[in-house]
Amino acid sequence: MSRDISQALARWLDDDFRQIGEIAIEPQGENFELRHYRDVGRDDLKTHTDARALATCDDAGNFRPLKSAPTLRRGWSLVLAGIGELHSALDVFYPAMLGTLLSHERGELFSILLRETLARQSGMYAVTKKITDEQADAMIGDLCKSDGGCLKTILWRIAPDRAVTSLPPEKFDPTATQPPGAARTIPLLCSEACNLLVAKAREVVKRAQA
Repeated sequence: MSRDISQALARWLDDDFRQIGEIAIEPQGENFELRHYRDVGRDDLKTHTDARALATCDDAGNFRPLKSAPTLRRGWSLVLAGIGELHSALDVFYPAMLGTLLSHERGELFSILLRETLARQSGMYAVTKKITDEQADAMIGDLCKSDGGCLKTILWRIAPDRAVTSLPPEKFDPTATQPPGAARTIPLLCSEACNLLVAKAREVVKRAQA
């Protein structure tokens, strides 16, 4: 299978995938228009040319530290010339997610247990190793939920014998849409707990020890 990500993106579009995260993708001949999926059907959108400016802050002007959070600003339209520009723009909105999906399709993406991620922590984050499975499960349910948390599909478990139970089954299904919607969605895949989750684990442990 080819490792050409732009070629894979064109294939996904040919298969009628029309959304990624909060972004609706509308082919227009050889070009593509992007907009927030909640703005589909609107004709009063402001035309933009800079994907990075759109991805950086939310509607209130606050910095978005997690690009996969459901906080993408609305009211804009971005027209891109060809699959190459589309690929580049989507990499700005959702860094590395297209390549991650292609690796998953090729059987080259391997999930990492939360316990393995925490076992690697040192210094001020070494304390995260002490988090219990129950604490971790509750933390993940709060921080990783699609509604207000993160739109990625989780591929990892807490431990070999401990799945995450605080989120609905579709949160772990790459064929499900995150967020729920009518369009077929290119999934954002999470193969390992992120730095924000590790930092939150430290808070949970330190609070329990206080």
